[in-house]
Amino acid sequence: MSKLNPRDLADLVRRPLVTEKATRLLEDNKYVFEVAPKATKPQIKAAIEVLFDVKVTSVNTSKPPRKQRRVGRFMGHRPQYKRAVVTLAEGSSIVLFPEV
Repeated sequence: MSKLNPRDLADLVRRPLVTEKATRLLEDNKYVFEVAPKATKPQIKAAIEVLFDVKVTSVNTSKPPRKQRRVGRFMGHRPQYKRAVVTLAEGSSIVLFPEV
């Protein structure tokens, strides 16, 4: 694998996803992120490790099917996205909800 630029890695991870299933996965030290559709698993792993300074053990990705949406009489689709479930090593954690 070639050397990855940290500036490019920051653009791969778009945002953390907070759903019911994602909050249940937090108990197993798994975090869910929306990532760029063309991002690969090694790129996602490197990006999470650089951005959050944690050790990643595995990355699982999925591309959910696009849903059709209607605006007036015109049919279209929701934007395509990729979801990544990142499993962290024991003792590592990411603070998604900081104390104010």
